[in-house]
Amino acid sequence: MARTTQMQQESFEDIERRIAILIDGDNAQASLIEQILVEAGKYGSATIRRVYGDWTTPNMNSWKDTLNIHAFQPIQQFRYTVGKNATDSAMIIDAMDIMHSHQVDGFCLVSSDSDYTRLATRIRESGMLVVGIGEKKTPRAFVSACNVFIYTENLKSRRGSSASSKPRKTNHMSPQEKELVELVSQAMDMVGPDDDGWTRLSEVGTALRRIDPGFDPRSYGHRQLSQMIKNHGRWIEMRKVAGGAIIEIRLRD
Repeated sequence: MARTTQMQQESFEDIERRIAILIDGDNAQASLIEQILVEAGKYGSATIRRVYGDWTTPNMNSWKDTLNIHAFQPIQQFRYTVGKNATDSAMIIDAMDIMHSHQVDGFCLVSSDSDYTRLATRIRESGMLVVGIGEKKTPRAFVSACNVFIYTENLKSRRGSSASSKPRKTNHMSPQEKELVELVSQAMDMVGPDDDGWTRLSEVGTALRRIDPGFDPRSYGHRQLSQMIKNHGRWIEMRKVAGGAIIEIRLRD
């Protein structure tokens, strides 16, 4: 189970933390990068994004297409000894430099390696948030050193089906509608809907821009986000609460 903190109870819009996402490319899966960004986005804006590894080796090929799409910086670390992962030392040194530079308010460390246990502990001792992401085989010491730890197996189980809604029929959607509904679904997952699936539209708007900085309702033919959602009422339900002061949305079945 993930360990939680009071930080998770804050309004999503109030979270203005700057987060550094540091990924051990030798110990993480490129196929889960979108889910990793969504999870990290629940705790702040990912201002620093880096993937560490020996980019001269074939096992890093899966990361190469991901770098430009999601604005990650590749950090080269040669292997000085065969069979030994040298990535952890480079990542730990960078993390300490970032921590002391006060560029961020928290870290998302993506790895299943116990070598990052002391790093997570040191960051947490400095008063910063530490979110860990790794497989269930991750040693308990590393899991416990983080404020929050998310297992990638839980991210895999949600892939292709948002946790914010029941499975939906998409065979009658246009390609643009599928793209939009999936984007809204990811944003709602990032915010965290209530027990009935409702999420504040204003918070969804903030999440959409974290997921895709180029997101603009005008790309879908509308000046405002609320107009765009209303026009897709076949797939997205909308209601007003608190005397009309707050707009909430949820995905239809």
